[in-house]
Amino acid sequence: MVSTKKAYKIILSGGGTGGHIYPAIAIANELKQRFPDAEFLFVGAEDRMEMDKVPQAGYQIEGLWISGIQRELTLKNLSFPFKLISSLFKARKIINRFKPDVVIGTGGFASGPLLQVATSKGIPSLIQEQNSYPGITNKLLSKKANKICVAYNGLERFFPEDKIIKTGNPVRQGLLDINSKREESQKVFALEKDKKTLFVLGGSLGARRINELIEKELDFILSLNMQVIWQCGKLYYDKYKIYNNTKHVQVHEFINNMDFAYAASDVIISRAGASSVSELCIVGKPVIFIPSPNVAEDHQTKNAMAIVNEQAALLIKEADLEVDFENKFSQLLLSVEKQKELSKNIQKLALVNATKQIADEVEKLINK
Repeated sequence: MVSTKKAYKIILSGGGTGGHIYPAIAIANELKQRFPDAEFLFVGAEDRMEMDKVPQAGYQIEGLWISGIQRELTLKNLSFPFKLISSLFKARKIINRFKPDVVIGTGGFASGPLLQVATSKGIPSLIQEQNSYPGITNKLLSKKANKICVAYNGLERFFPEDKIIKTGNPVRQGLLDINSKREESQKVFALEKDKKTLFVLGGSLGARRINELIEKELDFILSLNMQVIWQCGKLYYDKYKIYNNTKHVQVHEFINNMDFAYAASDVIISRAGASSVSELCIVGKPVIFIPSPNVAEDHQTKNAMAIVNEQAALLIKEADLEVDFENKFSQLLLSVEKQKELSKNIQKLALVNATKQIADEVEKLINK
């Protein structure tokens, strides 16, 4: 697609977790390639991880005073109406000043107020919904958004069918050729070539129950002639960094070069956030999903089951870890056939052109 106008202004809003931030950055990078003169602005929640990660990716970001509603009755919920009013007011100021040609929301607290203001002003808008079960914010925003890019079938239950385009979730482009990085990745992580590598991925902030599981089962895992790359998350690093003193175990707060971590791994244990699921389909390694039960509508279990139902991954619920983990893990590790089957089937589900397709839809909106 060739465009005559170059100096577009594009706002992207998404954050709270890596699952909302990295898709937004991937979309911005693709659009920046197409429109080198475009001006980009990210809008996030002012105390969340996007305030660090977006500038690291080379983009400007502004923060809103916003958070979600707690599902339990809590004093924090009393401040929500004030935060919402403040965020809507600031979002209006940002939009009036920046004058975007298009607004893109990838989910997270800040995308609600920003897209609400943008759509009320008739600015073209696109929602990128990562999950198989959308949150209430995107359900409400979908009524006015122009396009909704999704990663799963069946979302016409929640969104206007004529606005839905199935694209998949944007992923880091470095994941598309990880097979060529195997040898280099083993050097990067100083791994032994004669041992299988387990990569433990609990999400960008960490996962308490997965960390507790790995701590408890570490001797068992090592007894299977394995080495471990363990991303425990920012919230838990101080507690688990002591295991860096254990031979064949390395604990990381956060891993920036995820393509190398994936390339080095033979088996992966992961939460089932939508972006992680999409990345793991492209990576094509045997996966055991341990979905978080503490998310809206149990959507991580739904994300994982979409893969498990295709015989493309294993799933262990948190409640079953004590009973099932050692049995399922050792069976997978001892069966080369099962590993091959899972790898082959999960790769069939990969949607590798998601970022380009989403950028195509953005381009159509700003060229209308």
